[in-house]
Order: sequence, then C-alpha cells, then structure tokens
Amino acid sequence: MFGLTPDQVFEYANMAVLPFWLLLAVAPRWSGTNILVHSVAIPVLLGLTYLWYFANGAFFGPNVPKDAAFGTLEGVMVFFTVKEAVVAGWVHYLVFDLFVGAWIARDAARRAINQWLVAPILVFTLLLGPIGLLMYVALRGAMRGTLTLDEAK
Repeated sequence: MFGLTPDQVFEYANMAVLPFWLLLAVAPRWSGTNILVHSVAIPVLLGLTYLWYFANGAFFGPNVPKDAAFGTLEGVMVFFTVKEAVVAGWVHYLVFDLFVGAWIARDAARRAINQWLVAPILVFTLLLGPIGLLMYVALRGAMRGTLTLDEAK
C-alpha cells in the first residue's frame, strides 16, 4: 500500500488509533475529543485502507490460495495465511472497535456515568471488543435497571 509493507501498515494502523482511545478514556467530555474522535477522519482513513487491500486482492487474486473461502472455518483460516488479508481483517477490527468505544463514551456522557467507571471498559473494548461492550451494557443496565441498547432508555 503506497510503498508500505503489510507489516508497516499493521504497525501504523495500530498506532493511529491509540491517541483516540486515550482521549476516550481520559477526556471523553472534552470538546477536542468530540471533534477528533467523533469525526469521520480515522474511520474513513482506516476504511480506505481496508478498501485498498480488498480492491487489490487481499481476499482474491493470485496471492490468495484457491481453498480460501468465507463459507467454512477452514476456508477463512486459509485467508489468514496471506499477510494482506490479515492486515485488512485487523483494520476491520480497529475501525469497529473504535466505533463501539466512541459510542460507549458518548452514551456514558449522555447518561452522566462516571468516566472513571467507563475507562477500564474502554480498555477491554480496545483489546477484547465484544467483552468491553458486554461490560458496558452490564454497567449501563445496573445503573438504569434495564439491559438494552435502546438509546432512549
């Protein structure tokens, strides 16, 4: 990608999201966080990275083994023998985990949930996506008396 190796793109993508996670954890209500994290800049940049890998054969093309396929576990595992597919998959995780983390921070701010209760949940969301979301839903449920993702409740 633009003269970068898959290893470099992996490293840069990881490093690119960390400042945004730090802002979500320690300054979720700061106007700068709102501008920086809740803008479309990082999702668009990472989305374009994913699109570039997809369009340039990360999941199809001459470097992808013939038995790679999304329909079976074995077929998906074959994709992960191709560095470009692994980087694309990792960028996919980074985009969606950051999106969920940003939602958690916004939702917690709307509900006046103490940011220091939310900060460790954001760490789990960064590292273990669905577990962080589950933790936040549990915290939110304990505080609201209901387990729901409905933003009106």
